[in-house]
Amino acid sequence: MAGSQIDAAFPVTGMSCAACAQSVASMIQSAPGVKTATVNYASQEVLVSYVPEITGPEKFQQALQSIGYDLILAPGRERELAEEYRLHHYQELKRNTLGAALLSLPVFVFGMFFHHTFPAQHYFSMVLTALVLFVFGKQFFVIAFRQAKHFQANMDALVALSTGIAFLVSTFSVFFPAVWTGSGLQAPIYFESAAMIVTFILFGRLLEERAKSRTGSALKKLIGIQPKTAIRLLAGDAEEVVGIESLLPDERIRIKPGDKVPVDGVVESGNSWVDESPINGESLPLEKHSGSMVFAGTLNQGGSLVIRVKKRGSETLLGQIITMVQQAQGSKAPLQKMADRIAGIFVPVVLVIALMTFLGWILFGGKEHLTEAFLSLVSVLIIACPCALGLATPTALMVGIGKGAANGILVRDAESLEKAAKVDTVVLDKTGTLTEGKPLLSNLHFFSDHDLVLNRNLLFAIEKQSEHPLAAAVCDALEKEKPENIALSGFESLAGKGVKALYKEDVFWAGSMAMAEEMMGVSPDIQAYIKSVSSLILFGRNKELLALLEFSDPLKPGSAEAVKLMQQAGIAVYMLSGDRQEVADVIALECGITHVKAACLPREKGTFISELQSQGRVVAMVGDGINDAAALALADVGIAMGKGTDIAMETAQITLVQSDLLHVMKALNLSRKTMKTIRQNLFWAFFYNTISIPLAAGLLYPFTGLLLDPMIAAAAMALSSVSVVSNSLRLRTIKL
Repeated sequence: MAGSQIDAAFPVTGMSCAACAQSVASMIQSAPGVKTATVNYASQEVLVSYVPEITGPEKFQQALQSIGYDLILAPGRERELAEEYRLHHYQELKRNTLGAALLSLPVFVFGMFFHHTFPAQHYFSMVLTALVLFVFGKQFFVIAFRQAKHFQANMDALVALSTGIAFLVSTFSVFFPAVWTGSGLQAPIYFESAAMIVTFILFGRLLEERAKSRTGSALKKLIGIQPKTAIRLLAGDAEEVVGIESLLPDERIRIKPGDKVPVDGVVESGNSWVDESPINGESLPLEKHSGSMVFAGTLNQGGSLVIRVKKRGSETLLGQIITMVQQAQGSKAPLQKMADRIAGIFVPVVLVIALMTFLGWILFGGKEHLTEAFLSLVSVLIIACPCALGLATPTALMVGIGKGAANGILVRDAESLEKAAKVDTVVLDKTGTLTEGKPLLSNLHFFSDHDLVLNRNLLFAIEKQSEHPLAAAVCDALEKEKPENIALSGFESLAGKGVKALYKEDVFWAGSMAMAEEMMGVSPDIQAYIKSVSSLILFGRNKELLALLEFSDPLKPGSAEAVKLMQQAGIAVYMLSGDRQEVADVIALECGITHVKAACLPREKGTFISELQSQGRVVAMVGDGINDAAALALADVGIAMGKGTDIAMETAQITLVQSDLLHVMKALNLSRKTMKTIRQNLFWAFFYNTISIPLAAGLLYPFTGLLLDPMIAAAAMALSSVSVVSNSLRLRTIKL
């Protein structure tokens, strides 16, 4: 196989069970020129590695259409169209489920309580069942037929065979009852079984569809952060607006106040404050001047900047984050692969058992046992119908999600719950997760009580006119003292330094160490003190330092208690922060965390998550910012704080609506109890099939002379589904 290789992901439509994923993968994998094809049933996507000189997407699409599936091929609009399809499919599934349920109810009542009461009821039931099967449930028969042409089968095949045979046998019995009664048997009528099977399966799929994640919207928002255009500077500083794809390295662009940075680059001229929370997650904007690096997706809050382009598109730091999220969301969990294998084996095994049952009766019983052979064949197909298997996960998931929502915990899907139940390590982002994410004035220290009230009023007046990110925190603190209004003159804002103004011929100023150095010089003692504080403003008059203002980002109420609860549960707790080590250590000490990693970029957060996973840990990442998106996606379980960004919430598997870390432990408890219920459901489903299929095949007939009637098989099937749903409903009463 020669030629260059392309790796591409395509949305798949029409998959209804885990076995479908194997059918899609094998169909594409068999095409010439395809190296690998991996299907992610959860995200409804197929990742194909192929040689474009030999094959292409159109050929994949044709192959899948032949067996009832399809690919969405629309460059640049795949995810948008996939979402439109999902919504359309959900509404169609809802209509089919409702229609099937309404028509199945009278059939069920006639079959269960008025069996053979009057002949006309059978014709009435036959018509209603035909509508249920071939109108509302036609998808089962269409897909089963298309797959059969390629010698493949999924769970739709069992549904189609069991309901189809039950309907045909019942119809035959309505028109030719003497065939059965002549042999001393009661004419079998199974319309209610066929109708209820289709209704149960449709309902199970509706529940499952409701629980599926909307991963595409997270990537769409993440990609939307980066502007599509930039202002390129030409000779003589003339400007033109161009698409970022046309920019070349070392070209110059201008970033005006309020604009987003479109590329990664170096500031050539200008001073400003840039909000880098999409990149570093920290609440305070950073000062940018000549020589500073700026990153795509960040927001220029102050002056105009001229930067020289270094990286654009997928090469930028934001682009790398997007790529990491795409790869993480496109990967397939090991347990999902196991489920695919089990689903792939289940269908053909049941078909083989049903056929062997029929042949076994003929071989050992002769023609006189043809009736028993046929009835046993029908019973095996009906009793093995995967209703319980189809309902085991979605019903428990829906009840668990409802329970979580009532407690401020939003859970995405069963796979997320499965992973969360095994979490032994929790990684916490600092800003906005452990802390409030909003700077507060924590200490205002005046060096002298002389003119103290006046100086406080002057400080308020200056900061009220300032646009510095910390000015609002100062004003919020001082407003409580109801300061007097003081008229200032000659107000001036110096980018990157601070502000100053005149009052009665004195120059009052507030700003950074650079401002203090310019106005009066800073002693070594003050310099050492400043280095130990996370955020600081110096306030002075002329050449005199009047006060120091310290700022902090306080812990959220309950953060320390939440960490303690996790540690008591045997969970290792780590903290990641973009702040300096000294600042991070202070917060870690307050909440009792001993494992701390500071000065982390988003890429390093993802790497740290991977390192923990390589040690065999099951890692939950808790964050609230766009900068956490990659780490949230890479973690086994991403937990987003509700007051964080939408992207963090949509990338994560669990969202805490109340932005309360105490809910992390509740979320983990919820996952453990829900997964326990799911395992109980699956055990019952498999145990039920393991016991019931041999009974339906006639295992007890040689010893007792009893043969399982298909009507009893249908009742057992219904009982298995009811048992699974009832067990799931117990989750409503659990205490988190």
